[in-house]
Amino acid sequence: MKKYVIIGNGAAAVGAIEGIRSVDKEGGITVISREPCHVYARPLISYLLQGKTDKKRMLYRPESFYEDNGVKVMYGRAAVKIDPEGKKVKLDSGEEVNYDKLLSACGSDPFVPAFEGIETVKNRFGFMTLSDAEALEKELSEDKSVLIMGAGLIGLKCAEGIAERVGKITVCDLAPRVLSSILDADCASLMQERLEKEGIEFLLDDTAVRFDGNKAYMKSGKEVSFDILITAVGVRANISLLKEAGADCGRGIVTDEKMQTSLKDIYAAGDCAESVDSTSGQRKVMAIMPLAYMQGRCAGVNMAGGEEIIDNAMPMNSIGFFGLHCMSAGTYEGECYEEKGEGYIKRLYTKDNLLKGFILIGKNARAGIYTAMIRNKTPLDSVDFETLKKTPSLAPMGKSYRTEKLGGVV
Repeated sequence: MKKYVIIGNGAAAVGAIEGIRSVDKEGGITVISREPCHVYARPLISYLLQGKTDKKRMLYRPESFYEDNGVKVMYGRAAVKIDPEGKKVKLDSGEEVNYDKLLSACGSDPFVPAFEGIETVKNRFGFMTLSDAEALEKELSEDKSVLIMGAGLIGLKCAEGIAERVGKITVCDLAPRVLSSILDADCASLMQERLEKEGIEFLLDDTAVRFDGNKAYMKSGKEVSFDILITAVGVRANISLLKEAGADCGRGIVTDEKMQTSLKDIYAAGDCAESVDSTSGQRKVMAIMPLAYMQGRCAGVNMAGGEEIIDNAMPMNSIGFFGLHCMSAGTYEGECYEEKGEGYIKRLYTKDNLLKGFILIGKNARAGIYTAMIRNKTPLDSVDFETLKKTPSLAPMGKSYRTEKLGGVV
C-alpha cells in the first residue's frame, strides 16, 4: 500500500487528495498542516470580518472530508526537512514521516521588509490566515486608526473587511497605483476611486521607512499615526524545504506538466509551484486558488500512477471591492479593443489570431466565454469575434463549438 504525504492543507492539498482517490482508493494519505484547523477558503477571511460569513461556511470541504477519504491530518505541525534519499519528512516536533510519493503544497508566506523600529509596534498583524483575521478582530473598534502597508489584493481586501469597524484606514504602497501587479494605471484608478468613496485614504509611491511605536515615518517625509498596523507588502513562495533538498527552484519550485519536480517521487502544486503560463510561455508562480486545486489534483493523479497534465495554466483574478468587480486573465499584449464608460472598463487583447487576455471592470457578465477562448486557444477567425467583443455569448461561437461543448444543444 502506497504512502502519500502532503505538506500543506489548502486548495492544492484538497485537489491532491481527490486526485489520489480517483486512482488509488486504498493508499495511506497523511497531511502535514501547519495551521491547526480544517481546510478553509482563505479569500473569505475579509468577509468573516464583515460578518458576511462564518467559520463553518468558510470550510473548503465538509467537516467529514478527511474521514471520508481516509486521510490522517497532523495539525499544528511544520515540515522542517525532506530527505529525498531516505524518503522521509522531518517535522518540527522531531517526528519523521515516511513516504512513497510526496507533494509540497505549502503555499506562500508574507514578506515583511526589515523596517527600522517595526519591533516597537505593539498591534501589528498580517492578513493571510484565519488566525490572522481572528487576532485582528479582537483589536477592531470604531475609535481605531489603521495603517495598511500594501495596496495589493491582500491589503485592499483587508481594508474592505474592516472599513465599517474602524475609524480611519490609510493604505500605503511603494507602487504608484493600487493592484499594480494586476492592473494598469487607468484600471487601477477606477478601483481606487471606489475604495476612496468608502473613506479609505491612500499614500501611493510612498512607504514607511521607520517606526516608533504607533507612528510611521514615510519616505515622503510625512508622519502617519495609527493604532493598528497591517503588513501586506507581498508574499514569497515557500520553496526552502525543497530547495534545501536539491530541487530546481526559481521564484517557485520548478515543475513539469505533471507537477513533478526535479526530485524523484516529489511533486509541487499551488502557490509554492512554478509552472508555464500558456498565454505568454513564461515560467512563473500563479497564485490563484482554482489553479492551486487543479495543480493539486493533477499531482495527486500522477502520484497514484494515473496520467494527467496541465498545459493551459494562466494568470486569472476575480476580485471586487464594495460592489465594483474586476476580472482579468492572460497577458496584456497585442492589439487592444477597449470599451470605457462611467464605472466600467473592458479591454480585450488579441495577437496571432488568438485572444491573449482581458480586463473587465464593472461589466463582467459571461466572462467565462473569454476565459475559455484563451485557455482553449480558440482561433479568432473560427468564431464571430466582432460580435463576441461587444456581447460574449455562445451564439457567435459557431454550431460546431456549441455541439462539442453542450452535447448537441445548438
